[in-house]
Amino acid sequence: MTDNSALDPEDLKIITLARSARARNGVPEGAAVRDETGRTYVAGTVALDSLQLSALRTAVAMAVASGAKSLEAAAVVTEAEAVSDVDRAAVRDLGGAQTPVLVAGPDGAVRMAVTAG
Repeated sequence: MTDNSALDPEDLKIITLARSARARNGVPEGAAVRDETGRTYVAGTVALDSLQLSALRTAVAMAVASGAKSLEAAAVVTEAEAVSDVDRAAVRDLGGAQTPVLVAGPDGAVRMAVTAG
């Protein structure tokens, strides 16, 4: 999947936000999630000596900390070929097994769409 024109505008928005977070912070990954009310939460990779979190897990944690009850969608911008099972589990914990997870390259082109389940 490389044709972003087929995506919902709200999904394009979270891809753009994830891409911006990655570029702005100079981190390996950027991610964004959209909650059940349409609010978005954006994060980059956290790489401290005492704390290692992927961008997607950080974005999910930010949503939970802000009171989100569920997720509608998630996006991660990365050079990796796929999203890890641990990242998908974090999305699933809050959004459920059918929550879409979009994986895009640094150029913003979506390479795959999977579910959290």
